[in-house]
Amino acid sequence: MGCMTASPGRRVLLAAPRGYCAGVDRAVIAVEKALEQYGAPIYVRHEIVHNKYVVRTLEKKGAIFVERTAEVPEGAIVMFSAHGVAPAVHDEAAAGKLATIDATCPLVTKVHKEAVRFAKDDFDILLIGHEGHEEVIGTSGEAPEHITLVDGPSDVAKVEVRDPSKVVWLSQTTLSVDETMETVDALKEKFPQLISPPSDDICYATQNRQIAVKKLAEDAELVIVVGSKNSSNSIRMVEVALDAGAPAAHLVDFASEIDETWLDGVSTVGLTSGASVPDVLVDEVLEWLSARGYGDVETVKTADESITFSLPKELRRDLRAEAAALVAERTGGK
Repeated sequence: MGCMTASPGRRVLLAAPRGYCAGVDRAVIAVEKALEQYGAPIYVRHEIVHNKYVVRTLEKKGAIFVERTAEVPEGAIVMFSAHGVAPAVHDEAAAGKLATIDATCPLVTKVHKEAVRFAKDDFDILLIGHEGHEEVIGTSGEAPEHITLVDGPSDVAKVEVRDPSKVVWLSQTTLSVDETMETVDALKEKFPQLISPPSDDICYATQNRQIAVKKLAEDAELVIVVGSKNSSNSIRMVEVALDAGAPAAHLVDFASEIDETWLDGVSTVGLTSGASVPDVLVDEVLEWLSARGYGDVETVKTADESITFSLPKELRRDLRAEAAALVAERTGGK
C-alpha cells in the first residue's frame, strides 16, 4: 500500500477475520475456472455473490448475470449462485436443455438438506430469515408446504403450526446471530417443544465477522464496513457494530463513498468487510484513511479460519459437450 504516515492519536483497527468466506471464495473461483475451461459466455443465475466489484470484474471476463433461467439460451452453461436455488430452478434448467454448475455454498446446502429431512418427517419448519432474500427463496422451495417464514421476533405472534410437538426452526445463514437467537427465544416461548437444528445454521464466517465487529466497537468511534447494500451479512455487521456501542457505523462499497465528515472528532476507526468482499477494496480504504492521517494500523484478531471447500464437481466434466448433446437430443441430431 506504499508508505503510510500517521497523525498522533489517529489509528485504524483492522478486523481479522474479514472479507471472503470459504463459500464465496469457492463460488468466485468456480466462475473463473468455468470461463477458463469452457470459454465465454458463462451464464450465472443471479449475482454469484452480493458484491458490485466482484460482479463487474466477472462480467468483464465473460460472465453474464441473469435473474431468470428462461433468459439463458438453449444449450448454454448456467451456474447457480452461492445463495442456492429451489428444486424448481433445477427443473427449469433441465427443461431448457442447459448444462448446470451448482456453486451453492455447502453450508446453505446443509440447510436445504435439513429442510427436506424434516419435511419428510412431517414437521412444520419455521425458517428464520428475510423475505425476498435469494437464500430464503431457495430453502423455502425445498419444502414449500412445510415451511413458514419468520422475519424477526415481530413475526412470531402470527405464526401458526399444525402440531406444536412437531415444529423445528431453521435459519438463513447470513443473519445476525443475536437477532436470530432473539427470534428463537420468542418462538420457544410460544412453542415450548420447538426443536433446534442438529447444528447451528448461522455460518461460521458470519459469526466470526460479527464477533470481530463487536470487538472493534469497544474502542472505535467510527466503524466502516466494506460491502454492498444488497449483502445481508454486510448490513448485519453495521447493525451489530451500532448495537455493540459504536457511536457511528457505515456501509460502503468503495473508499470513494466515505464521507470525510464522518472522521470529525474520530481518533480510532474500525475497519472490516463483508463475506463477499475481496481485500483489494479494504486496501483502498486503508490508503484513503492513511492519506487523512490514519496510517497507524492495528490488526484485531478474534478467530482463525482454515475452512476450505472443494470446487463444484461439474467443473471436472465437459459441460460444452453435455450441453450440445442435450440440444441434439431435443432436435433429433439435426
